[in-house]
Amino acid sequence: MQGAEVDPALAAVTRQVSGRTAPATVPSGPERGQPLAAAVAELPVLDASGRQVPFGALFRERRAVVVFVRHFLCYICKEYVEDLAKIPKSFLQEADVALIVIGQSSYHHIEPFCKLTGYSHEIYVDPEREIYKKLGMKRGEEIASSGNNIHFIHRDKNRLDHKPINSVLQLVGVRHVDFTSRPSVIHV
Repeated sequence: MQGAEVDPALAAVTRQVSGRTAPATVPSGPERGQPLAAAVAELPVLDASGRQVPFGALFRERRAVVVFVRHFLCYICKEYVEDLAKIPKSFLQEADVALIVIGQSSYHHIEPFCKLTGYSHEIYVDPEREIYKKLGMKRGEEIASSGNNIHFIHRDKNRLDHKPINSVLQLVGVRHVDFTSRPSVIHV
C-alpha cells in the first residue's frame, strides 16, 4: 500500500536510536507522542508510604522515563534497577528529566528493594496491576513521556530483553552513563 497515509493515532510510538555519541534531539510540542488515555492516567500508584498518586500526575508537568519492572523478586529486574541507581541525579537534573520505576508489589516492599538495589530515584507500585493490564504489559517496559504524551515504548519480549539504559536516556537528552565502573583495587 504505497502512498497510503497512516492515521497518526495508529502510528508507532518508537524512534530509532542512532549510534551517535551526542544525545539525540528531543522534539518539542504537543504533536510529539501519543496521548495517554485518561482512564490510565487516573489510575493510582502508591509511594513508599502507601500514599496514592494518579499515574499521569507523575509526568504531567515534566518529562520522565518510566520503567515498569516485572516484580521486585525478579533477579534480572533487580540488576536493571541497580544499574538505574548508578545514573547520577545531576545528569537527570541537567536534562530536566525524572526517572521513575514502577513495580508490581505492595508499597511495603519499596524501601527494602531500594536498600537492596541502591536506587534513590522515584519509585512507586501498582499492586493490583491495573496500569500494567490497561497498557497490555506482561513484562517490563521502558517509557519516555511528558505531559500526557508517551513518546517511546519498549516492550520486553522476554525477561532478558530490557532496552539498554543509555539508549533510553539518549531519547530524553540525558548524558551517557558509564556502567562499567569496577571496584577499586587496594594494593598493600
